[in-house]
Amino acid sequence: MKFTLKWLKEHLDTEAGLAEVTARLTAIGLEVEGVEDRGADLAPFIVGDVVSAAPHPDADKLQVCMVQAGPGVNDGQPVQVICGAPNARAGMKGVFAAAGTTVPGTGMLLKKAKIRGVESNGMLCSMREMGLSDEHEGIIELPAGAPVGAPFAAVMGLDDPVIEIAVTPNRGDCLGVRGIARDLAAAGLGTLKPLDTSPVPGAFASPIGIHLRPHGEDGPAPCPLFVGRLIRGVKNGDSPAWLQDRLRAIGLRPISVLVDITNWATFALGRPLHVFDADTIAGDLWVGLSEGGESLLALDERTYDLPPGICVIGDDDGVLSLGGIMGGESSGCTPDTVNVLVEAALFDPLRTAASGRQLGILSDARYRFERGLDPEFTIPGMEAATRLILELCGGEPSELVVSGAVPDTSRSFILRPGRLHAFGGLDLPEADAVRYLERLGFEVRQEAGGLQVSVPSWRPDIGGENDLIEEVLRLHGYDRIPAVSLPPASAVPVPSLTLAQRRRRDVRRALAGRGYCDTVGFSFIARDHAMLFGGGQDEMVLANPMSPSLDTMRPSLLPSLLAAAQRNADRGHADTMLMEVAPQYFSDAVDGQTIVASGLRHGAGGPRHWQGRAPAPDVFAAKADAIAALEAAGAPAASLQVWTEAPDWFHPGRSGTLRLGPKLVLAEFGEIHPRILQALDLPGPAVGFTVYLERVPAPKGAKTKSRGPLQASDLQAVHRDFAFLVAEDVAAQDLVRAAAGADKVLIDQVSLFDLYAGKGIPEGQKSLAIEVRLQPQSATLTEAEIAAVSEKVVAAVAKATGGTLRG
Repeated sequence: MKFTLKWLKEHLDTEAGLAEVTARLTAIGLEVEGVEDRGADLAPFIVGDVVSAAPHPDADKLQVCMVQAGPGVNDGQPVQVICGAPNARAGMKGVFAAAGTTVPGTGMLLKKAKIRGVESNGMLCSMREMGLSDEHEGIIELPAGAPVGAPFAAVMGLDDPVIEIAVTPNRGDCLGVRGIARDLAAAGLGTLKPLDTSPVPGAFASPIGIHLRPHGEDGPAPCPLFVGRLIRGVKNGDSPAWLQDRLRAIGLRPISVLVDITNWATFALGRPLHVFDADTIAGDLWVGLSEGGESLLALDERTYDLPPGICVIGDDDGVLSLGGIMGGESSGCTPDTVNVLVEAALFDPLRTAASGRQLGILSDARYRFERGLDPEFTIPGMEAATRLILELCGGEPSELVVSGAVPDTSRSFILRPGRLHAFGGLDLPEADAVRYLERLGFEVRQEAGGLQVSVPSWRPDIGGENDLIEEVLRLHGYDRIPAVSLPPASAVPVPSLTLAQRRRRDVRRALAGRGYCDTVGFSFIARDHAMLFGGGQDEMVLANPMSPSLDTMRPSLLPSLLAAAQRNADRGHADTMLMEVAPQYFSDAVDGQTIVASGLRHGAGGPRHWQGRAPAPDVFAAKADAIAALEAAGAPAASLQVWTEAPDWFHPGRSGTLRLGPKLVLAEFGEIHPRILQALDLPGPAVGFTVYLERVPAPKGAKTKSRGPLQASDLQAVHRDFAFLVAEDVAAQDLVRAAAGADKVLIDQVSLFDLYAGKGIPEGQKSLAIEVRLQPQSATLTEAEIAAVSEKVVAAVAKATGGTLRG
């Protein structure tokens, strides 16, 4: 939000200077982002009096001008300037720039030079050269009474500093100069000047009626109130200098006095208006929702095809305007406009925001409507604008045409003074809190439970007691809140990370150690991608997505990782290992999300090497990654069971799940199904996994950071290999688990190292070879002891799997 200091003082009666105003704005939460002092930038340019103007001896279109620029230039003597402007003449006053000055509009450094043999020692400047507009047909003509040698900026009122503040989305009341002045007055920096909003008598009944069409939907009406007024016999020309200066200062281009007045109302009063050329309206106006199929050529010279549900204003011939967003070209005011219909309306903030986003239009009107306007200022704002139109354009106003009613936004809350200390850390007398609130426009009365505070209509952001406390604190001064250290809870500080936070950290570190790159993705993806992973339900679709391709909460992290891999592949990085630890969503309930760790390996394997390329990632790589993540999270890896069932976005037969028992699924892993890769336009192969961190059981026993004692034996371990014939449907993990349980004292480790089926193996069977590591603790094992353990292993495997020792 931009405004000038003089513009502010039109609404705020104060003697405060620029520094005090900017400091107080930041102190009350309206942070100053910048100050542009145009007077300082234009200081080298002064008023010059053209004493004489004679034709150039060698150029028909040039003149040799003698310019008197005051006692500070050329010892008070006239300066010779070559000028090609058609309006340069003796007796006029213009903007003079001496040699050595940089022209702001062109960046050119002026130097003494000879033009067609005649010396020139400066320049008479145009509007474009001064950076004030695109006008360059002639030089600037200043008023005859402008003092010679005076700063040009001061003469033209351009020495008014421009202040830019950052307005948070909840403070729509400060998107007008008057709202900012109201806040500064409440902060004690002056008093708010009165604004004349008294009714303007209507001379006749408006021949154009206004009708609000039923919207046929649950929820708020798209336009609860529409106020119009016809003013006939206006003269639409250029705006006066003061109005043009105000608009140019904040970066707006003056168009015509009628349009400029609507812009003035938007930025001065925070009340967007629109003006229709009344002679272009067919019949009455109506306000309703588009049905789909309509189109509108808007004032930005673009044609918009309107989907259903857009709030529009139309007449008997069709749509004329986008309600709360932008007007249409066909009904816009032109220099020939003599009868104008002025609109002041209320539009639903949510629908306005959604419509603007859907159409890709961000206008000053939409910016304010979607943040919420003061509903009670609709008619007063119309009266203030009417008065200015009559003053600048003349004409005769009609009576107001009002369709709808001002919505009831009245509300009040109890403020308990003790909460100012409990929540804000400030001991403030109750009388001071009352004074601050009343300055802001709140009505306060004493009640048994505290202060009953009624909220003014221009503050839709106030929703409870905490907001009232914030208002008191910001006006009193955040810098006046004492800094108090929190008391220590105990002599020994408690850990700053919870178990869940430590798990996420440890899993990230473990996967990074395996070569994964950590990623951060959006929590929403395209709906068609979500449907590939079991999501995309209606309740998971965003009502107001930031992009059409990011419209649904993601049911899995794998789509985001696959999309990232696809972008990498498109840029020549085909081999990627990506992971993310974040929430995925399965419902719109409060607890409808869970924290998971997902990883994706994509590509043909490792980099090229003189020994050859590493094999492509397979299901076993994904399984190993998932187990590593679970171990980092504290899951009992030795108790994990592998099940072959997996979600259908994994390849059947090349995927599985890791479980504790038949029901508790801790992880899913496998090769990504080819149809998924094809839908995401990603060449295979790719494998991935998802670990459900919140399902990992919490550790048992007392919490401690210390590790247990190292159990290391000085005795030599013994390794024995066994090959068993088992049925084809026997899982290798069952055999390994049976062998490991044969002797829990001596058997330290069991690992599978070979799978064979084919020649020499009976049909319907396979050979599984395992290595058993025996670790003695007290004495070296004898051959008899080793043989006894071996017999236990064979017996345990036979009992559990029906396997026999292979000869």
